[in-house]
Amino acid sequence: MEHRELELFLHLARSLNYGRTSLECHVSAATLTRTIQRLETRVGARLLDRGPRGVVLTAEGRRFTAYAENALELWDDYRAGSGDQAGLTGDLRIFATVTACQALLPDLLAPLREAHPQIRLDLRTGDAAAALARLDEGEVDAAVAGIPKRLPQSLVSRTVAVTDLVLVKAPDSDPDGPYVVPARGLVREAAFRWFRKTGLKPVIAAEPDGHEALLALVALGCGTGIVPRLVLDSSAVRDRLIEIPADLDPLTIGLCARRADLRRPLIAALWSLTESGAPGSRDRRAGEELGGD
Repeated sequence: MEHRELELFLHLARSLNYGRTSLECHVSAATLTRTIQRLETRVGARLLDRGPRGVVLTAEGRRFTAYAENALELWDDYRAGSGDQAGLTGDLRIFATVTACQALLPDLLAPLREAHPQIRLDLRTGDAAAALARLDEGEVDAAVAGIPKRLPQSLVSRTVAVTDLVLVKAPDSDPDGPYVVPARGLVREAAFRWFRKTGLKPVIAAEPDGHEALLALVALGCGTGIVPRLVLDSSAVRDRLIEIPADLDPLTIGLCARRADLRRPLIAALWSLTESGAPGSRDRRAGEELGGD
């Protein structure tokens, strides 16, 4: 089981208050509830009951508390006996889009690989809009994703790239639309801010899940698309598209982790080594710049 899951359970077992544990552990109430539900599914029994007098541990919950305490104590003893962080091992689950995997991760993760070659990198790709939710819910340990102006309190990020958003179309398509926009996420939000600013009432031709799919539709003449330049420059259909000048807000891309995980050895190593491996990087916690320009 994940150490963070055990830590959340033990805090809740002590506080017997979902709201307090959610606040003090910097996780959302929904994330905490799902974590407890996952543990109960794995154990095969209820660990906590909510009754008229509040939250109480079940008999199985008390047994599991002893197990969790012992498991974390053994882990701490193991780490204490390993000296410094040289020779770290284990799996590090990182989420990134296909474009980020190709354009950013090789340089970003090179210092970590050099310092700790025994760490197994588990790269997971998918919809960029779901990256932070997957991280916050504990499905991955870190994510490279677009950063909103305000992060959830449970997350911390370090900027690794800033990329322009651009309008693109096929050579024979109408530059004034219709438009192809992502189904969800920061690029979609930026697109609709630009529509409002320019007074456009766009006809939406398609709303694909990913930027790569969006560019394929634009190359087929389905409409004018809005994508990060990083995606455009990495695309196999780049030569089949024409860029249209537009004043769109840039997209900030960051390396993100859960705030509570920064003390975990693998995450601490990732964080310290990407600091030197990402020129101009800076931390952002809950929408505030920390140590940056």
